[in-house]
Amino acid sequence: MAKTKSKKNVAIKFDTDWKYDPAPESKDHIRLQESYDLFINGEFSKPSSGKYFETINPANEKKLAMVADANEKDVDRAVTSARTAYDKTWSKMPAKERGKYIYRIARIMQERARELAVIESMDGGKAIRESRDVDVPLAAAHFFYYAGWADKVKYAVPGASAKPLGVAGQIIPWNFPLLMAAWKIAPALAAGNTVVLKPAETTPLTALKLAEIIRDADLPPGVVNIITGAGATGAALVNHPGIDKIAFTGSTDVGKIIQKAIAGTNKKYTLELGGKAANIIFEDAAIDQAVEGIINGIFFNQGHVCCAGSRLFIQESVAKKVIRKLKDRMETLIVGDPLDKNTDIGAINSKMQLDKIKQYLKIGVNEGGEMFQTSCSVPSKGFWCKPTLFTNVSQSSRIVQEEIFGPVLAIQTFRTVEEVIEKANNIPYGLSGGVWTDKGSKIFKVTSALRAGVVWANTYNKFDPTSPFGGYKESGVGREGGLHGLMPYLEVEHN
Repeated sequence: MAKTKSKKNVAIKFDTDWKYDPAPESKDHIRLQESYDLFINGEFSKPSSGKYFETINPANEKKLAMVADANEKDVDRAVTSARTAYDKTWSKMPAKERGKYIYRIARIMQERARELAVIESMDGGKAIRESRDVDVPLAAAHFFYYAGWADKVKYAVPGASAKPLGVAGQIIPWNFPLLMAAWKIAPALAAGNTVVLKPAETTPLTALKLAEIIRDADLPPGVVNIITGAGATGAALVNHPGIDKIAFTGSTDVGKIIQKAIAGTNKKYTLELGGKAANIIFEDAAIDQAVEGIINGIFFNQGHVCCAGSRLFIQESVAKKVIRKLKDRMETLIVGDPLDKNTDIGAINSKMQLDKIKQYLKIGVNEGGEMFQTSCSVPSKGFWCKPTLFTNVSQSSRIVQEEIFGPVLAIQTFRTVEEVIEKANNIPYGLSGGVWTDKGSKIFKVTSALRAGVVWANTYNKFDPTSPFGGYKESGVGREGGLHGLMPYLEVEHN
């Protein structure tokens, strides 16, 4: 701090050219093996092909571990194991005993939460604050919640009887590896099903750590099987005749392929697909609160959320003010080492995803959009994208209509409630949205008119295991979370 004195008073000039000291989370407590095998029938076993692939840290491109690549033979082993466990053990076990196992998994997850959070950030690139404060606690909360449902399933369907479907094949993406696994495994087990889960090939490590937790919880062999691989592994799982239900979270394009693949079969399915959420700021909103919500909804998670608020609609009378505040707030964001507790925005998950984001940035500029990126520096090694916003975009712009899955915000303005509702709904997706206003009546009017499965009011990206999540149109079929997330794993027969 430098002081400048005058004869009449003392003027104090603050030096604003300062930075946070690094505050890295320790890695000393985590245990990572050099290679990981497939988790089938309660134990880790080598892939029949003997093939493994690398999983890397996207922040520095260093190898973390070698991971088994499952082929059709391995998928068949996993499904057979799940079927045997279903027929002989899990479906015959008293429901309250099943609940105890699920509860035990949740407790062990809590005990190992620190290790899970660090590995999640290392393998996926997201900031440790996000992994530590959101992903891991919420994953454990889902197991706790569904443990309570295990012996109460009959009360979920008054006047009817419910029974499990059998073997569930589950495929999860790279953006929330542990949380998505919990979203799918916990309700499936509570309903009495057994599971074969395939995590994304770029983020398999926390799913494999979850396999260790499941083993340590003494879950009967075969009840949960976790196999790793790329698209071919997922396709083999979808097409396996021993699967009774498919649960998939990922891109809309792959979701359509799955629908076609299981058409004509008796397989049940739920699909949680893409999104292009609209965040709407009205002139009567608490502007500073709304700006922070917008930042949280698109940048803190690198835009790696299907429900990311990547479209922003601002009422014309406050547009200049909101955009100025957004740019000022973006300049304060720290992009860097995901394990640094000061970091706001971590690394992009893979080079392929980063290349896709860069392609959309070029598209946005070529379509006439005005691009603003923060002036922050990014590391020379790894996969990084500066927080970006576009103004002067039209409703037909590709960066408005298409899911980018990166820290890119497209801004449009509006005058009336009717106009913004029409613009927000004029899109192939319908997963989520947000409304910022001081008027309760306006909240009810807008949220009722938006064709989105989840709409937040004066907040964003808030989740709870008791609340259902899912979308309309090309954002998917079915719901996850709450009672709505339990029902797709049950066969209901009305009396």
